Amino acid sequence: MNPAFDINNISGLSEGEAISRIKKEGFNELPSQKNKNIFFIFFEVIREPMLLLLIGSGLIYLFLGEPKDAAMLLSFVFVVVGITFYQERKTERALEALRNLSSPRALVIRDREQKRIAGRDVVREDIIILREGDRVPADAVVLSCSNLSVDESLLTGESMPVRKAEWDGQETVKRPGGDDLPFVYSGTLVVAGRGVAKVSSIGADTEMGKIGKSLQQIRQEDTLLKKETAKIVRDFSIIGIILCSLVVLIYGFTRGNWLNGILSGLTLGMAILPEEFPVVLIIFLTLGAWRISRYKVLTRRSQAIETLGAATVLCTDKTGTLTLNKMKLAMLCAQGDFYEVNIKNAEPLPEKVHDLMEYGILASQKDPFDPIEKEVKLVGEFYLSNSEHIHKNWKLVREYTLSKKLLALSHVWESPDKQNYIIAAKGSPEAIADLCHLNPDEKSGSMECIEKMTGMGLRVLGVAKASFKKKELPDGQHDFAFKFIGVLGFIDPVRSTVPDAIKEAYGAGIKVIMITGDYPGTAVHIAKQIGLNNPEQYITGSELEKMDHLQLREKIKDINVFARVVPEQKLAIVNALKANGEIVAMTGDGVNDAAALKSANIGIAMGERGTDVAREASDLVLLNDDFSSIVAAIRMGRRIFDNLKKAIAYIFAVHVPIAGMSFLPVLFHLPIVLLPAHIAFLELIIDPACSTVFESCREEKDIMKRSPRNLREELFNRKALIFSLLQGASILAVVFLVYIFSLYLNKGELESRTLAFATLVFANITLIITNLSWTQGFIKIIKSRNQALWWVVSAALIALMAVLYVSVLRNLFHFAFLTVDDVAVTFISGVVSLLWFEALKALSKKKRARLLIF
Repeated sequence: MNPAFDINNISGLSEGEAISRIKKEGFNELPSQKNKNIFFIFFEVIREPMLLLLIGSGLIYLFLGEPKDAAMLLSFVFVVVGITFYQERKTERALEALRNLSSPRALVIRDREQKRIAGRDVVREDIIILREGDRVPADAVVLSCSNLSVDESLLTGESMPVRKAEWDGQETVKRPGGDDLPFVYSGTLVVAGRGVAKVSSIGADTEMGKIGKSLQQIRQEDTLLKKETAKIVRDFSIIGIILCSLVVLIYGFTRGNWLNGILSGLTLGMAILPEEFPVVLIIFLTLGAWRISRYKVLTRRSQAIETLGAATVLCTDKTGTLTLNKMKLAMLCAQGDFYEVNIKNAEPLPEKVHDLMEYGILASQKDPFDPIEKEVKLVGEFYLSNSEHIHKNWKLVREYTLSKKLLALSHVWESPDKQNYIIAAKGSPEAIADLCHLNPDEKSGSMECIEKMTGMGLRVLGVAKASFKKKELPDGQHDFAFKFIGVLGFIDPVRSTVPDAIKEAYGAGIKVIMITGDYPGTAVHIAKQIGLNNPEQYITGSELEKMDHLQLREKIKDINVFARVVPEQKLAIVNALKANGEIVAMTGDGVNDAAALKSANIGIAMGERGTDVAREASDLVLLNDDFSSIVAAIRMGRRIFDNLKKAIAYIFAVHVPIAGMSFLPVLFHLPIVLLPAHIAFLELIIDPACSTVFESCREEKDIMKRSPRNLREELFNRKALIFSLLQGASILAVVFLVYIFSLYLNKGELESRTLAFATLVFANITLIITNLSWTQGFIKIIKSRNQALWWVVSAALIALMAVLYVSVLRNLFHFAFLTVDDVAVTFISGVVSLLWFEALKALSKKKRARLLIF
């Protein structure tokens, strides 16, 4: 702290001036997304085009005089709205709980008094007092400081705190990054020392706020799923209109009864009406968000779920994402020997490093906040507890702080006999060597130690000791006769789950790129630890700055490590990857990541230590900041999309026999088989099956061994459509043959209809089961633990038995009584209709190849 600076002489702003500035310039708040109220969320949900189609379909049923069908369809509206509404509210509440960094409490001087106020009430030209543990409430210039260090990783991506210097009254405001700048920035954290600063910018004008405003210029990309689903619905509608018209014309011209022709046409329309599509799409995405949340990943935008499985590149920040963002003492070097630190190891420290730990503790605060000093104290007390090297009863009499000229600090302790002073110093190894006045040979030996440790990605601190006869202490540290003890090496440890997660990502065909503000040596060391490909090849921010867009697009194909990168360059990296046709997932926790998060196809923000700006720019929020949860979310995204394709395949297939049995009897001048009540019955099976049974289906075993799907490919391509139509056609053929054969045997219209309908129900159940997996056989699927499947199958069979053997229902459905033999025939016919598909799966398994139908 500048001795000429007296905090007691500062008056600060008056309360009146502060209120006036708030009225004129606004509160100290970041531009953020407005909270969604209940009505806004409800409006957003209800105006979803697919949901509007669902409501419209229900109204059509009501208009056609089918209140039961209408009630059934509209009930889905309320269920879907309820689920979506609950998920939206849950998401908003979770985000609200996370908004704790933008407006920290602030200690200011106003009217010559120190006052603790809300961060949003800080105004420009306020005088703020900064202490260890404080979060800086606004951008400010440092008027006075003592050993002030600030963690700016949220803005710069650098894992290490930076030193601050006092403002000379002339230097202009600069961007964050690097030591000895006389500026502090909103949202950063004071980790050591203290200071007094004058606020220069608030709210949107701060460095954090500027990044927030830049997000508004980035346009969000739409995914293809909604467009493709809308196209399917449109095509279904066109086919339905054509077939309905055709049925009316055929019936009218061949039978001369136009009214019954219209009714038959409307029945066919009800059979083809694609009301399942909006149910499937919304429920899959909504329940998918819930399932992903079980992996501690919050879904802010449901579009991200459909994109997760297509991700080809995962860009991740290092600090706090791949690493723990906690400095751990990893290595000691004393007298030329190295010792790896592991507090889980019960072996004692060698005697030669005892002094190194003892004086490392003495050179730190007694109750430290700085993470490095905390770690030194933790490790030192673990190894040296109950020894003469721990001095809890010693008295600290003076501190010599860091300065621009000497990057070292010293603590002067009074010895127990009160006759001498014991001095402990720590700082940059070069500064400690300077304090110790090492000769060239001694300096060479210490540099070998330092070079080895920095080459391992360690941050190093030198430690020295001295003693001084008790008299008036000197003004500077150079007046002590220091002796060099050794070097402490610290590292930000890699999360234990990261290497396996990256290995799984590589197995899934996903490229992982590490983007960090740290130095290349540290970045390369971390890249090797986590198992990145080509870890020694990297591009620095300065090299990146010299590249044009085309050069970057070419270079980025082989590079997985970017070091010393600034925020704008992160955005350039993401854009270059996208220009190369990659589907980019970007993780980040700081304001510096927000623009890249929004530009990426999938933005994944950190929840525990991330900023509001990053979270609001993201599609997903990683609540536990665990990198492995990202891979788990990608796996879940692939499962959701896989099951969605299965559900759509089932919808296509099941509508073929329903529509066919509504159309063929009219075409061949046969008695009508399906009536509106029959179609409503079948819909009670179809809707729960495609929306719950398929959604809850477990992922295929090889789901994370496949390459990412091509996002530009259609959800349901021509090959998949052909196989679905073949499934439906095979069922239609069997059902129609059962119907024709029963008519041939003169069983009558009611019994023939009943036999055909029962066969259709059994075939429908078989279709559900066989499509639950494209790799497993029928028996294994039945043995799988899919509770939804057994609920649907049980309900369908009970309902079928009811309409067959409860006389009131049997008459309502225009059915006849079936014997046990009749039921057995319909059951066998329904199962046989899809045996060819099971044979195809078995053949693919025998050849050890996945069934590449979809």
